[in-house]
Amino acid sequence: MQVHVVKSKIHRVKCTGADLNYIGSITIDEDLMEAANIIQGEKVQIVNNDNGERLETYVIPGPRNSGEITLNGAAARKVSVGDTLILICYAIMEFEEAKTFQPALVFPDESTNLLK
Repeated sequence: MQVHVVKSKIHRVKCTGADLNYIGSITIDEDLMEAANIIQGEKVQIVNNDNGERLETYVIPGPRNSGEITLNGAAARKVSVGDTLILICYAIMEFEEAKTFQPALVFPDESTNLLK
């Protein structure tokens, strides 16, 4: 049996941009991506703590040490700049492996989105 488990989580970052005129995705500071073990093109769930929206898209890297968290394309309609977001990626693994798997959990500075 296989199960879906949390692989990566970036907890409580501020949305820094919403670009409706883009083809889609979320731009994430590459330092945050590395810390959370997230790769370019990976599917990510976005939870908006301010309005309750949940959506999925894919990741593109943003400039390092920028704190950038920008929703692009249609997803831009689901956020406002300054909203608090939680970004979650999942993995599918065998049940026994999942019991001992340790996800990458990142808790950036909530005011700057930078690693502490």
